[in-house]
Order: sequence, then structure tokens, then C-alpha cells
Amino acid sequence: MTTIDFYKTLGVERSASAQEIQKAYRALARKWHPDINKAPEAEARFKEISEAYDALSDPDLRARYDAFGNDFRHVPDDVDPAAWAAQQAAGARGRRSPGGQPGDVFVDYGDLGGAGGATFEDLFGGMFGGSGGSRRGASVPRPGPDQEVEIELSVVEAYRGGKHKISLTGSGGQRRFTVNVPAGVTDGQRIRLAGQGAPGRGGGPAGDLYLSVRLRRGGPFRVDGRTISVDLPLTPWDAALGTTAVVETPDGEAKVRVPAGTSSGTTLRLKGKGMPNTNGPAGDLHAVTKIMVPKQLDDTERELFVQLAAASDFDPRRRS
Repeated sequence: MTTIDFYKTLGVERSASAQEIQKAYRALARKWHPDINKAPEAEARFKEISEAYDALSDPDLRARYDAFGNDFRHVPDDVDPAAWAAQQAAGARGRRSPGGQPGDVFVDYGDLGGAGGATFEDLFGGMFGGSGGSRRGASVPRPGPDQEVEIELSVVEAYRGGKHKISLTGSGGQRRFTVNVPAGVTDGQRIRLAGQGAPGRGGGPAGDLYLSVRLRRGGPFRVDGRTISVDLPLTPWDAALGTTAVVETPDGEAKVRVPAGTSSGTTLRLKGKGMPNTNGPAGDLHAVTKIMVPKQLDDTERELFVQLAAASDFDPRRRS
């Protein structure tokens, strides 16, 4: 099984603070998001980054990852990290042969259990929820594997969060869940439902279910990380003279000041009006100006535009 180091994936030290982890994730997400980076490997790289951030941004998951490594999602909750480490070390030594390198140790399980020997479960079963002296051949509880499904949300749904109903169909039939989506989930973020994955074996706990969020495309809003962008239509006189305009946000309407002399394509920043963030400051909302002209002019409007054209020497195509 491939070993993945989440800290190396995000490019941070194992002692990194929550703020350092978040900063690293934001920088990498902006670089590798498939909507921005069209390289063939961008989507896979973005998923790796999101998986690493999902684990390391949650204090409980990070503690389990630090203790159990890549097995942290599969090791039962009641396993002692020290016992796990000892079992891993003993297992590694037991797999070495007498003809190995100097200092290698070979364990002959047949010499440890009297007549008939001892099984792996006899020696280490107590570390995994079984009785330390379980009988040979007894069923050892094993946790079920984790599962992952994709859910699609509109930008407004992701912004506001709240309860959402989902249905999953599998070999066990259809299952329905009511999921409490946190406000401000971003594209590619995963939501963990503990114990809702595949069932365990031998009485072991079920795995976890991960919901991978995808933001629905289309609509007035565009999202990059926690920054939301929306077009702000302006009349030519609004742009030339300046005004206070109403801009649409996922949380309703807001007002923004448009400076005099604003050109089309100018970004007006509304601080903290972007995606909410449970682990830090909210993102910003960018109102991108878009100057609109009437499709049809009445006689008065046409005359005024003619007068303006005659009076003004402004030429945006003239090189200065």
C-alpha cells in the first residue's frame, strides 16, 4: 500500500500550527484547483491536497494520524497508540528470516505457544479489541472500510450550510441521511460521517463515510477558495460619476461604493462577505463592474449621447 505523508503533501513540518496548515492549503488549492490549473494532473493533485487538509485541520483526526499513520482511519478507537507501535515493530521483526542482516531477529511462533504453537491473534489480538487469550481460529473483529461519495451544492447552499438530505444506494439497499453541512464548505472539501461507512467484520466497527463537496457551476457566483466573485452591472453615468450600488451576495443584498471614473472590469472588494470559515476569517466578495448601455435609445437619450460625444475628447483607444 502506498504511504502518503500528509505533512509533505502540504509542505509543512509535523509541528506546524493550525494557521500554518491552513495557509499552506490555501496556497496549494489556488495553484492546483482544476478550474484554474488545466494540467492533466491538477485534479488528482487537488484531491491529495484536500485529503491531507481534511485530516490535519481536524485536531482529533490529526492526533490519530500522528499516532497511526496511514492506518488512522481503520484502527479502532480503543487501540492504544503505544501498543500499536509495539505490535508494528514486533510484526516487522517477525517477518525477518534467520538469513537476514546481522542483528535481525526471527520469531518462531511454534516455539511460543506450546504444542500446536500460537496464532497471530493469540499474541496480539488484545490490541485490537479481542481478548488477549482468544482461541486459535476465533473471529477477530475488523473495522469496515471507509467509503466516499460526492454531493453537489449550490454556492448559496455551501455558504449558508444547514441540513441536507441525501440518499445512497448500495449492495445493502438504499440508505438515507440528514447531513448537517457546515457553513462555508468549499469545493473539494470532505465531510466525515463517523461509523456510516461499510460494516465491519467479526463484530468490528463500521468504517466512516466521507462526503466530497462539489459546487454546482452556473448562477451569478464564481468561487475561488473562499473568495466569491459576482458581476456588478453599472450604467455609463454610474461609472463616470460614481455611485453607491446594490450588489447581490449569497447572504442577500449589500451596498458597495463605486468611485467616479470606474471602468468595466474593476474589482470592488467587500471584506468578509465571501465564504464563511469555521477555522479562521471569512473570505472576501469581489464585485466585478460591468458597464451596460441601453439596447435602444429614445430621442432624448440619443441627443444627450450625441452632445456628450461632441463635448468630450476622451478616447480609450488612443495611446498615451
